[in-house]
Amino acid sequence: MQHYRHYGTSCPPEPCPAPVEEEVYAEEEVYGEEAESLIQEEAEPMVKQTDGKTAVESKNGKRSERGGGGGEGGGEEEEGGGGGGTGTKYSMFTWFVVLALLGVWSSVAVVYFEVVDYDSVIARAKEFPMNLSDVLQGKLTAYDTDGDGDFDVEDAKVLLGLKAADRPPEERADSSPSSVHHEDGNDEAAVPPLVEDVFVPDDPRHDLHPEEDHTETIDTTGVLLEERPPEESPESGRYLTSSKFSQQSEVGAENRSEPVEPQPQSDSPKEARGDLHTHTAPPSAKTKKPKLLNKFDKTIKVEIDAAEKLRKKGKLEEALRAFESLVEQNPQSPRARYGRAQVEDDLAEKLRSNDMLQKAINSYREAAELPDATSDLLRAALKRRAERQQFLGRIRGSLATLEKMVQIFPDDISLRNEMGVAHLLLGDNKGASRVFGEVLAVAPSNGFAKVHYGFILKSENKIAESIPYLKDGIESGEPGTDDGRFYFHLGDALQRVGDESAYRWYELGHKRGHFASVWQRSLYNVDGLKAQPWWTAKETGYTDLVRTLERNWKTIRDEALAMMDQKTGSFVPEEENLRERGEWGQYTLWQQGKKVGNACQGVPKTCSLLEKHSEATGCRRGQIKFSVMHPGTHVWPHTGPTNCRLRMHLGLVVPKHGCKIRCTDQTREWEEGRVLIFDDSFEHEVWQEAGSYRLIFIVDVWHPELTGPQRHGLSAI
Repeated sequence: MQHYRHYGTSCPPEPCPAPVEEEVYAEEEVYGEEAESLIQEEAEPMVKQTDGKTAVESKNGKRSERGGGGGEGGGEEEEGGGGGGTGTKYSMFTWFVVLALLGVWSSVAVVYFEVVDYDSVIARAKEFPMNLSDVLQGKLTAYDTDGDGDFDVEDAKVLLGLKAADRPPEERADSSPSSVHHEDGNDEAAVPPLVEDVFVPDDPRHDLHPEEDHTETIDTTGVLLEERPPEESPESGRYLTSSKFSQQSEVGAENRSEPVEPQPQSDSPKEARGDLHTHTAPPSAKTKKPKLLNKFDKTIKVEIDAAEKLRKKGKLEEALRAFESLVEQNPQSPRARYGRAQVEDDLAEKLRSNDMLQKAINSYREAAELPDATSDLLRAALKRRAERQQFLGRIRGSLATLEKMVQIFPDDISLRNEMGVAHLLLGDNKGASRVFGEVLAVAPSNGFAKVHYGFILKSENKIAESIPYLKDGIESGEPGTDDGRFYFHLGDALQRVGDESAYRWYELGHKRGHFASVWQRSLYNVDGLKAQPWWTAKETGYTDLVRTLERNWKTIRDEALAMMDQKTGSFVPEEENLRERGEWGQYTLWQQGKKVGNACQGVPKTCSLLEKHSEATGCRRGQIKFSVMHPGTHVWPHTGPTNCRLRMHLGLVVPKHGCKIRCTDQTREWEEGRVLIFDDSFEHEVWQEAGSYRLIFIVDVWHPELTGPQRHGLSAI
């Protein structure tokens, strides 16, 4: 069973019923007999001047009458005239109705301060058929012009002609002719038959977040290589990851070339970014509502809408029964099958069930295979199918679905981009390079293709060639380009060619929230952990482990030397492409919290010493290994992948001069039999300029502030 991670609500919550105000019904009969006459009386037209009355304008522009005859106070008192005593401005009936509708305080505020002239509202009542008992209970269906379940100021303004009626979105969708209008020539698209899916266990390495929004709007953007799940942070928040080290990187940066800030991909205001250049992207066009109904589906639209309404209200079991009944009665209906697939999809999230998700994947295929499915429905069904296949870790199945979509919609660049990402997820860089190259051949400015193509070039060690693609892709601001990995690799490429503008890109990545600081650029992090480049044994709390390593360093050294190739004086070469030059070999004992094969057979005493220290052997985001580096070796400035570990270096064979390590702006040297501890999520760099090899023992441990449940829940790296 797939362990689902962060599910969002698939369907909107069921709307709360509008509150019904309790009223005293004893008054109903009394007013019921006079309702018609009272309404007619209130509906008399206003005039500018009558006997003893003068029309005046209220604060909202409405004209009302004030008493004016008889005394000097006429016209001065708003609630009654002078000597003549012509009565109140509003009748008792008006006040009673307003009280019934809005409550005491709202009524006083609205009527007394003349926000809306309710005399005119009541005068208009004769135009609407209504039951007065409903009025007194607040049930004004005729007056509820905006469909929010009650009568309020906005409804009054509509009735008075001050604004147009704003109908609820659902009502507009149900009644709008555009929702069912189709161009017959473009509605239907043929689809090659899809291969039946056979359920296979998911691969946790390819877990992706499920879509949380199940609207019928088609998403045409690309996807990222792989989403990182948000992780819990411990209670401790005493230390800021964006520390003085970030500020120090600004020194001397004034003369560096400056990156163009990519356009933010959300509506949130842009963060001030000093002197970084900015550009404004053109406003995006409104998404056109997809046409999901073919000619036959229009004949059962009422039934489809009813089932869809149940789905949107979150009544998934009822909705599934409704759509299954529709499919049984109308097997030729693509929309009914698509609706069933959506409900199964929603239920899979609700129940966290891979079996149900597999049903949804098959139902999406069935909907897409019907010959008269509209092109929009075909696209939506296949796209969602590919996404859900990818979620289950079935990348090859997802790629096959995307390839079918490209055959059907050859001009859709976004589909080709997604196909390229699927190749990357399979580790097929060659296939991904071919796809993105084809995209750039027809769309040279496509930022998504550029940044991924640059990423591939960088992975192939084509450093200089990758830079313009990565830079242009990020600067495009297109969806899918604002990702920490692209800032990471662009900065790294610039560093390797000696371009100091790398730190400006790191700074921009930090400001965009991808890096904890300019120095600390790990991508798989837990927020709030204490962040500093160098640590002492006491600060880590792992003093027993450090003491064990330092007391037994000669035993550990001797076993390591016995495992080295006596001819070459080396282990297996380092394979992370971190060296500028030289030789660097490693011999790994534990990887991702597990022993590596039979590695411990060659160094049994060393492994025995470590067995009781689970903070090291159980660190699923680290390694335990020997590292030998030969003279003339330089390791590029780089950062580790996560802030969830600390790295210990035990000196075994260390030449007296020429070997050093820099972490941020502090440089240190190894000593035989002593442990150095640093946080490798901060930038570090190594030089070996001695006359003989340097041998150390590397032990990664969990960050001491991670709790037990956090350590257990974090994915392996």
